Amino acid sequence: MRASHWSVLLTVGLAGCGAPTRLELQGAGLTPLPENASVARTSESAREDSRHACPGAASRLKIVIPPGSGGSINGPFPESFVDVRGKLYFATNLFDGSATLWRSNGTEAGTVPVKSFPAAPVGVPPLRNLFPVGDQVFFQFDEPATGRELWVSDGTETGTRLVKDLTPGPEGTYLAAVAAQHGQLTFLRLWSFAPGNPQVELWRSDGTASGTVRFANFGTSATLGNVSLRVGDNLLFFLASPEQGTALWRTDGTASGTQFVKKLDAQVVNLTTTGQAGAVGLFLFKDGANTEVWKTDGTASGTLRLDAFGKSVNLLGALHDTVYLSSVDSTTMLMRIESLSLQGGGKASVTTLPNPFAGQEAAYPYPQQMAVSGDLLYFSVAIASPGPPPRAATLWVSNGTAAGTLPLSEALSLSDEYASPLFPTGDGAALFVASTTHTSLEPWFTQGTVATTRLLADIHPGPASSIPDGFARVGDRIYFRAVDDTGSYQPWFVSCPRR
Repeated sequence: MRASHWSVLLTVGLAGCGAPTRLELQGAGLTPLPENASVARTSESAREDSRHACPGAASRLKIVIPPGSGGSINGPFPESFVDVRGKLYFATNLFDGSATLWRSNGTEAGTVPVKSFPAAPVGVPPLRNLFPVGDQVFFQFDEPATGRELWVSDGTETGTRLVKDLTPGPEGTYLAAVAAQHGQLTFLRLWSFAPGNPQVELWRSDGTASGTVRFANFGTSATLGNVSLRVGDNLLFFLASPEQGTALWRTDGTASGTQFVKKLDAQVVNLTTTGQAGAVGLFLFKDGANTEVWKTDGTASGTLRLDAFGKSVNLLGALHDTVYLSSVDSTTMLMRIESLSLQGGGKASVTTLPNPFAGQEAAYPYPQQMAVSGDLLYFSVAIASPGPPPRAATLWVSNGTAAGTLPLSEALSLSDEYASPLFPTGDGAALFVASTTHTSLEPWFTQGTVATTRLLADIHPGPASSIPDGFARVGDRIYFRAVDDTGSYQPWFVSCPRR
């Protein structure tokens, strides 16, 4: 089996599996957005726009996918948008196996291919997972001779090359986590050289073969947790074994700076989520029927359990020194929001969200997307159905209080294969994807109130959706992909100055 990559790509089609529609939440006590909210603009809303974090109109950067390629979430599309010293880099992968690494200065003329790779018989998109380090961008590329291996580019064709064939032959290399440390790329490698657990290794690379070296080997006795987090200059990761239990480790990209931090549990536990609360890292794990919530600053004394819940909980995010979590009462089918202080003191109830479908078959609410922007926490909640697609999906905003936890849009995607993205722009604003009876799934903007929640652009007018995704900030712009009048996904952007 060919090696995979350090992130997961959704590779299923959208059509025929719960087509996205506008939802009318009957009896939920929620106020739907006016149908003309996206087209009627009052003078007061225009003045409000002058204070928006994202005042610019959405524009296409360049046609990089052949027109008529289709608008499936399978692709083809531009992906892995990253910022390399203020320049945009991204990848395109076509269905014939050809791929291109692109560089852009933000103009159509300045959006150029760095290197194009010919068609090849590989099973997944070959060029993936761009990661910037200084003036270079690392990525993984899959070709028959080497499998998926680590590559690097300095923005020129001659400077785009294979770094090192870490696993000689066509098998490829699995990179489990990456971080930029001290001008180099640090990564965890899983090497399956024999049956059983893969060997867990730490490597660093300066982009050259000689400068790509292993500096720690944890052997095959422990398994690597499926989550990691960055705290300060350290990459934190988890190792577990039946003999040693589950432990937190850290590395600064050097052998001497790779250290055991703390034993978290005597058993192998299921690490589910990580997050950030300023300079503090957060993580959750399941221990039997319990969910434990922890914080860490990367030291033993600063790694502490905040609390344990005798049920399953999900991390929504953190505002200042307070962590917010959600859980579902299996009897009432209602979602409860609770808080934990980073300073201790136990959990507190914030509010319980309405569920107009409570009591119906499988109508359990669950969180989809979460984002923190300024002093506001945004999260989307879907309500399950007996089939794959959810019955409903709503965008909520919260300032951490019951009165300040409000619905913003009830018109998110109802597909089981495409949850509406949510992207924080800063200063309390966010971008998301929703629809109305006049438009299908398009990019929207909000500053956390119904009055400031509006359509950003109708990129693909009519009943078809632009299905925006892949949002990423580069300087004062936010880039994303969207299906437009070319009938294909293309790179788009919106001006979004930082304040």
